[in-house]
Amino acid sequence: MPSAAPIAALILAAGRGERMRPLTDACPKPLLSLRGKPLMQWSMEALARGGFADVVVNTAWLGKQIEQRFGTAPVLPGVGAVQVRYSHEGQDFGGALETAGGIARALPLLCGHGQQVFWVLAGDVYAPDFAFSAEAVQAFAASGRRAHIWLVPNPPQHPGGDFALTTQGLADHRAQPRYTYSTIGLYHRAFFDALPWGNPQGLKAPLAPLLRAAMDNSDVSAELYPGPWADVGTPERLAQLEHPA
Repeated sequence: MPSAAPIAALILAAGRGERMRPLTDACPKPLLSLRGKPLMQWSMEALARGGFADVVVNTAWLGKQIEQRFGTAPVLPGVGAVQVRYSHEGQDFGGALETAGGIARALPLLCGHGQQVFWVLAGDVYAPDFAFSAEAVQAFAASGRRAHIWLVPNPPQHPGGDFALTTQGLADHRAQPRYTYSTIGLYHRAFFDALPWGNPQGLKAPLAPLLRAAMDNSDVSAELYPGPWADVGTPERLAQLEHPA
């Protein structure tokens, strides 16, 4: 396994997966099978290949199933053992805290031992070839910015995209053309200073308003990822990935 900066990664796995029903009525979406393994395992393996084997998973809907499936030290094919810790939002607060609320809740797990930077990605996104690299972490830490996100070409279900990419390598929520936010990003703990450390009261907070505000301050860099990527949001998209034409 290649060496890397010892930072953690948060895999977002707390959502209900309403659009995936009935598949998610009895199974959390990140555990749905894709090509022989749980959907979120593709991301775990990609992280571990880059040397990032410290994974935090936030859960809510049927979250205990995720912990039962992976435990705290799963051995993944081809990459070895991974350390997994959990932020159980459903158990602690009765439901998911939305993306920013969930990240703020997990900060004590993500930023231990003086670490300031961490990865964030969604457990329902399929990007098997994404290279999580120490070089990306080092470049981001040296930039002084609070977030760096990866954008992808707009999929058919999201033709309008989310954010533009400027010639200076910054993300912009006002400009055109727009690309889709892949959910993969590097964040500095200071990005979430507007929320209480550890979110002890379980405040629900979306991520998009924080991103837009940071973009207005030129505080979010970005780049385009051209590799295979899919937001596995419906049974139809899962079937298309399982049996490509």
